[in-house]
Amino acid sequence: MTASDLGPVRIGVIGAGFMGRQHIDFVHAAQRAVLAGVADPVAPAGSFEVPVYAEAQRMLDSEPLDAVIIANPNALHVETAIQCLEAGVAVLLEKPVAVDYVQSRRLVEAVERLHGRLLVGHHRRHHPAIAPARAAVRAGELGQIVAVSGLWSARKEDAYYTDLPWHAQRGAGVTLINAVHDLDLLRHLFGEVAVVQAMQTSNARGLEVEDTVSVNLLFESGVVGSFLASDAGVSPWGWDQATEETQAFPYVPDGVAYHVVGTRGALSVPNLAAYTYGPGVPADWHSPLSRTYLPFTPRGSFHAQLDHFIEVARGAVEPLVSADDASRTLGLVEAVALAARTGASLDVARFCADAETAGGASEPPRQEEAAR
Repeated sequence: MTASDLGPVRIGVIGAGFMGRQHIDFVHAAQRAVLAGVADPVAPAGSFEVPVYAEAQRMLDSEPLDAVIIANPNALHVETAIQCLEAGVAVLLEKPVAVDYVQSRRLVEAVERLHGRLLVGHHRRHHPAIAPARAAVRAGELGQIVAVSGLWSARKEDAYYTDLPWHAQRGAGVTLINAVHDLDLLRHLFGEVAVVQAMQTSNARGLEVEDTVSVNLLFESGVVGSFLASDAGVSPWGWDQATEETQAFPYVPDGVAYHVVGTRGALSVPNLAAYTYGPGVPADWHSPLSRTYLPFTPRGSFHAQLDHFIEVARGAVEPLVSADDASRTLGLVEAVALAARTGASLDVARFCADAETAGGASEPPRQEEAAR
């Protein structure tokens, strides 16, 4: 059977840790997919009622797979994805797409060279509220978009750092672990970011990593944005609290992660409350606003992502999040991290170009030239 057939898509899962096991459950629950194998060096045989392999290549050689889901350690993402693409199977690659921007460009090149089918698992884009929000922005329903602001804040327990010490080491702060999701959604909704500024502190915990970061964004479209993230501050505000995507966060009905401001109206996301003037009402600050809600049908983002991946595997649709798209998000996140450390205003496109030229240096040369 091949992915072009209408039968179930045969999926192998590489990496049976926390996320891998979740993906296994999602595949079991899907009507158009079947779990065909698992590759993990420490998973015992018989763990998942399918063949278990110590190495991904052994599974690729032994099973007639249509697709794979890669959820192994981040440092192995690029090599494993290229290995699977070379075997001719479709790939759902868990985020982050790579450990750094330069490595992600290797994967972009491989996808193009091999004409591969690869979807990156930025699952929030599959939330049912995102497509109507993006459509409303692009259709001008709010007028010209002027600004967007976002907030994610939650207090992580102390054990988060003591049980996994790498959480307290550079590269594991709130910017790269949490804000990456929001920055990806902001790119998806408003386009590429031209310039970033950022400030960060570690005052709350005094660890090597930052616990709070504030980001200013100037989008190429002229939209001005701001985003505040903290893993040390108690709050009911943020994407995780405003959705029911994970039971680890108490759900706050009608919660808000982003506020979008336009010349004719405003929109909060993900509850999709739209504030606009009624017919004939002057568009000025003295006029009352009417609140309506954009319609959408609630559904789990991961289940929607898997359904989309099945269509990608069958060659029916292009991936919602391509390797190139995810690479651009990673470049933006790295630019934010550098801006926060140096206090510079960074030209994002120039930062990414310099990173490629430098071959992956953490702080590419000519960063002064990239500043505005």
